[in-house]
Amino acid sequence: MAPLPGAELVQTPLQLYRYLLRCCRQLPTEGIQEHYKHAVRQSFRVHSDEDNPERIQQIIKRAIEDADWILNKYKKQN
Repeated sequence: MAPLPGAELVQTPLQLYRYLLRCCRQLPTEGIQEHYKHAVRQSFRVHSDEDNPERIQQIIKRAIEDADWILNKYKKQN
């Protein structure tokens, strides 16, 4: 499963946050969705003080890859 449309357009932390919450809607059950929404919010808070643009881009890239992996994981189970 490819990342959701728009993944290539994510450039800022806010865009990433919104993208990841949209990814959560693709998950199969409400419990799983809530688990990952909570993880997204926690991660956003943990990294909110990051000001190095290079590091921010690394975080964005990794978060999109992780979201893709998670979506694939649940798609294979169903």
